[in-house]
Amino acid sequence: MTIMKKYSLKGEHTGHVEASKGLKALIDAEANGQMIKDYIVAIRANARQWSASTKGRSEVSHSTKKPHPQKGGGRSRQGSLAAPQYKGGGRVFTPRPKFDQHVRINKKERRAAIRCLLGEKIREKRMHVIESTSLDAPHTKTVANFIDACKLGKRVLFLGESNIAEFDVEGGKKQVNIKTSQHENFAKSLRNIPKTEFALATNISGYDVVVAHDIVLTEAALEELINWLV
Repeated sequence: MTIMKKYSLKGEHTGHVEASKGLKALIDAEANGQMIKDYIVAIRANARQWSASTKGRSEVSHSTKKPHPQKGGGRSRQGSLAAPQYKGGGRVFTPRPKFDQHVRINKKERRAAIRCLLGEKIREKRMHVIESTSLDAPHTKTVANFIDACKLGKRVLFLGESNIAEFDVEGGKKQVNIKTSQHENFAKSLRNIPKTEFALATNISGYDVVVAHDIVLTEAALEELINWLV
């Protein structure tokens, strides 16, 4: 059973990716809709700076003198030029700096949401495999021609495999992603193409998957996703 199309860097169709046990599990993944919504909302909330600030009437630089006598003029009483109804006065019910509003995301729920969203992309045939992201030097035209040849959507997410180092720790071995330059030229080639991004497979979030019209990844990156999520 073939699942995804495989392309060369020139945009030529070179074959298909066969459905392995792990890939089938990724395709058939399901998750509660409310859980996915809460996860996406939490990502967006955690991206906020919470630093928006305005000045109230006690903070603006204004005289505290009364604008006019309180009685005898037939006008309504006014206490200060710093009042919000005057130009340059303090603001009312406007943003103030807040304490850290971070929303904790459960690790299992995060993986379940990403697994479900990726499975949906595969079922919609919006996920494709590229043979290699290797470029001798940054070359935007090569990647732009690839996007046009594959007839991808307006917003494309490219995923590459990580460079994994293995360390001996008490009780076994631990794998850690370390910085790699193997995709550097390819990532630089995307910088002048609007609405295209490059990321390592294990660094993506559900929001990245949701906003992307198409996802293009290497076979090694696909294997990483399966090992991480399934």
